[in-house]
Amino acid sequence: MSSSKGFSKRLGFKRTNTDQEAVTVTSVAPKGTEDATANAHIVAGNGDANSIIDEVVRDISETEANRRLNAFRQDHKWDPNMPDDALEMVDMATEAHDHKGEAELVGEVIENSPYPEVRAVVRNYDEDVPTSTIRAWTIGLLLTTVCSGVNGLFLLRYPIVYIGPYVVLLIAYPMGLAAARFLPSKEISFFGLKGNLNPGPFNVKEHVIIVAMANAAFGGGAGYFLDTVVSLKKFYHFDTSQFGWGFNILFALSTQCLGFGLAGSVRKFLVEPAAMIWPGSLVNVGFMYALHDHSKNDPSKTNGWSVSRYKLFMIVMIGMFVWSFFPTFIIPAFSYFAWVTWIKPNNVVINQLFGQTTGISLGFPFTGFTLDWAQVNSFYNSPLISPWHAHANTGIGIVIFVWIITPALHYSGVWYSDYLPISQNKIIDNTGHTYNTSRILTLEHVVDPAKYEAYSPLFLATAAALSYGMNFASISALISHTYLFSGAEIWRRWRASSGELDDVHMKIMRKYKLVPTWWYLSLLVVMIGFAFASALAYPTGMAWYSVVLSLVIAATWTIPIGIIQAFTNIQLGLNVFTEFIIGYVQPGHPIAMMMFKTFGYIVMTQALYFCQDLKLGHYMHVPQRSMFTAQLVATIWSCLCQLSTVQWAMGAIKNVCTDEASGFFTCAYVKTFYNASVIWGAIGPKHLFSGDAVYSNLQYFWLVGFLAPFLVYGAARMFPRMSLIRKISMPLIFACMGYVPPYSPMNILTWVMVGFIFNKYIRGKFLGWWMEYNYVTSAALDVGLALCAIFLFFFVQLPGAGMPDYWGTSIVSGTVDGAGAAVRKIVDFKNGETFGPKTWKW
Repeated sequence: MSSSKGFSKRLGFKRTNTDQEAVTVTSVAPKGTEDATANAHIVAGNGDANSIIDEVVRDISETEANRRLNAFRQDHKWDPNMPDDALEMVDMATEAHDHKGEAELVGEVIENSPYPEVRAVVRNYDEDVPTSTIRAWTIGLLLTTVCSGVNGLFLLRYPIVYIGPYVVLLIAYPMGLAAARFLPSKEISFFGLKGNLNPGPFNVKEHVIIVAMANAAFGGGAGYFLDTVVSLKKFYHFDTSQFGWGFNILFALSTQCLGFGLAGSVRKFLVEPAAMIWPGSLVNVGFMYALHDHSKNDPSKTNGWSVSRYKLFMIVMIGMFVWSFFPTFIIPAFSYFAWVTWIKPNNVVINQLFGQTTGISLGFPFTGFTLDWAQVNSFYNSPLISPWHAHANTGIGIVIFVWIITPALHYSGVWYSDYLPISQNKIIDNTGHTYNTSRILTLEHVVDPAKYEAYSPLFLATAAALSYGMNFASISALISHTYLFSGAEIWRRWRASSGELDDVHMKIMRKYKLVPTWWYLSLLVVMIGFAFASALAYPTGMAWYSVVLSLVIAATWTIPIGIIQAFTNIQLGLNVFTEFIIGYVQPGHPIAMMMFKTFGYIVMTQALYFCQDLKLGHYMHVPQRSMFTAQLVATIWSCLCQLSTVQWAMGAIKNVCTDEASGFFTCAYVKTFYNASVIWGAIGPKHLFSGDAVYSNLQYFWLVGFLAPFLVYGAARMFPRMSLIRKISMPLIFACMGYVPPYSPMNILTWVMVGFIFNKYIRGKFLGWWMEYNYVTSAALDVGLALCAIFLFFFVQLPGAGMPDYWGTSIVSGTVDGAGAAVRKIVDFKNGETFGPKTWKW
């Protein structure tokens, strides 16, 4: 019996039409129908993966099959997403030198994707349809203009509203259908380029172009450069003669487009490998196919479900839209259902331990929970996207570091914790109040040492302090983890010739003209010039070597953090790391700190957004040059739209960025960014983490983080048959507190629990259902929530309406946890009493 015979069945893989000759058919029938009248084309040989795979299986020698499988085994031995059965079947076939079995496995796991989540939504054939069409560009640029402007404008308002790519993906579909129905089929010429206004039915590749534009323009919300632009004008009070349109455009384009150039330069490592599955892109793929394919499913393959993905999406989306009114507006207590604190609302210890806003949610879900999807998907995105091992690593970290270590530190009095909250996201002075930076700054926004020594050192809540140490550990762990577990694969891809390591989708993509790497490198060089110009030609105080260092940080950490995100959909942040570095390199320069953080952190973040979109285009087989043009144009246009909107708002809205601002345009979120620039730029990290500072012992976390992956690697080498060890990720475990505070363990553990149910239990027990419906369900939940938030904002909050006060709206804020007042000891500051060290020096 062939060793690979049960492979497809064991992993839920099933290829069809493998016995057919390679032909080119002129139409594609929707799944489950016999209709062959559509105008799409499946291109066999160049596009139909089955014919490619069959040719390889038929012609490969036993020696070559054995070599390729052994190389596959070596490359994926540390891959946490690789199914254990796949590796076992490879071992069995290669050890037995079973020619037929080895050949079939080469077809299944090398020529095709070995990942069930990829095969669940990504088609292994190409449709020869129009892509970069006039209507796709028109819809894409229209939505980019409107949504970029709206996101930029409402960044200045509290609460903020954000129109995300999922909403654009949904809105673009009826717009595309309407364009296909009403536009005439007419050839036109534009700057020498010819195109048809209506080349046929609106297709999925056009949809990808629109979504790629949206993701490039505002995938992460309003551009991060806006925080700096607004802070300079409204909080640092510089006029346009010092920081005008020239600076704004240079800074905006460099921060956004540097990431684009960087993403294209690392495609070989983060986009092309099959192991880089990018779960976030899989959701977009499933969502788009659900909209374009309304056919019913075969119940024998989906655990008895026959409903189409489109219909399920609509049902779940509408259900989430309706439900979200309750926790968001009608009964806000559903968001923070910490019932234990409601019984003892003024008991500080109970609120610290069981609270869900400034507490640590001990005993979740039995002592409290949430019924609000916004509390679950607002940090790591939907839990249905990330694989179960990502949830497990994060959950283990929360239990160890937040439920065990944090209370142990807090109730031992370390770091003056008796006078501080257990978990709160703010800098505190020695009276227990929020640190007032205006008391130590000169008119030039520089710290006056005498004022600092007369006022107060800086203090952090216990969980906040520990989270800084954990951030140090996660950054250093990334270095050793990447070297140990991915170093050989990175080096092999660096040395590999073009096409040598292609998966089935990359082979399909090679039928189109690829984007040469020098395009991206040229863009990178130009944008580096823009970055230097914005930093050195204006009074930023940023030195040339700080610009170089920030860009080196972005480039160095893009691949390690990108690998983690491509595996897990979790992006580790460099925000604390960049603030920490610039605070030592150029202390006392808050504007330099803002720019350094943007160049070092946001450029890397933008690069990974672009990588995710490049993977989307890779999965959907969209020509690379079409994606390149769409992303670049949308990025540049979005920068101009956002800058224009914000500049208009700062002049047109009365008292903007003040507490008296009309329409609640108080710039509360930008003010938080400004405060961070003062704390880290003007005061600097040395007053928190160096010398005799209160939190200097947290520096040991750098060493702990770097060494921890060696322990995991050693265990994995000692026990190679224990597959669970390769799923342990020390960077993820240390990063578990990346959002704690401001979020509480309730948020993180709800995300863990929901994700574990879907991606471990349901996937293991109902694989057919999971492969067909999981990602569509995820998109539906997120879109329903987003539409509800947008509806409430424009039709309830903006007009000034609200729910009457009753227990459902007031019970959370009526506890000391909800009020942010859960502190065991309070000083009599009115009589000059303080806590902390008696003396401190600048």
